[in-house]
Amino acid sequence: MTDLQPNLPVSLGRAGPFDESPQELYLDLDVLAQELAQELLGDPLDALDSSDPEAADVAAECDLGLSLLVGDHDQRMQGLRIFCEHRDPRALPLLLPLLGAPCPIVRMSAVYALGRNPSPLAVQDLLGLLASDDNGYVRKAVAWSLGSYPDAPVLNPLTRSLQVDIAAVRLWAASSLAEAGSTGPAKADPAAAQLLLSLRIDSEPAVRSNSAWALGRLYPDLVEPRQQVLVESLLQAMLNDTESSVRDEARLALEQLEQPEVLERLQTLVDEGLLA
Repeated sequence: MTDLQPNLPVSLGRAGPFDESPQELYLDLDVLAQELAQELLGDPLDALDSSDPEAADVAAECDLGLSLLVGDHDQRMQGLRIFCEHRDPRALPLLLPLLGAPCPIVRMSAVYALGRNPSPLAVQDLLGLLASDDNGYVRKAVAWSLGSYPDAPVLNPLTRSLQVDIAAVRLWAASSLAEAGSTGPAKADPAAAQLLLSLRIDSEPAVRSNSAWALGRLYPDLVEPRQQVLVESLLQAMLNDTESSVRDEARLALEQLEQPEVLERLQTLVDEGLLA
């Protein structure tokens, strides 16, 4: 998938309820500066410092995290980092109230922690934040975390976010729609419908790339004629998208379908000189 530069305008030509500028999102100088510096692709938790889980005393670290979550702001942030790395059901009663914290960095970190520690009890609060939190980084975190809740009623909220929210949120909404739709054709088909549209019209190449990736993930859960529509749309993106990153992601998605007829079409394009 493609890197989305952190200094892109967050509205990116999308009219909608969430059109704040990067300056308006920049609410906590230290932590939001780090957030701005991170790439918007890749697992947001990958950048966390973590030791080898085989060597670490995870239980002791979680015990420490629980005590930190009830401390002051700095201690709470340290505790949240621990539960962004580790799963422990004991943290849930302490994480849920933090979704309503005044500080957006605390809310954002609690959301990521609840992506690592999913619970049905968090679903409604997460959906509420996705719909109405005024901080784009919080909504971005929710869009990522909802990928851990495929059995919850997240399909429509993620679809709306992919339609109208800022680029960083749309990007993760596309990825999480692949998870939400992977529970069977009833969810896969509407998820694919929105992803096909985003692949064709989204103004941000990284969102189109993630849409191509997500469509590849959904293919096994779809039925005809949607499967064929998906293949044709990925072929069109591979050949005609203006960004090489999107073309590459569409080609990779097609190759990973491992469908003989699709692979044969790709080879024909190579033989005809239309594909390198």
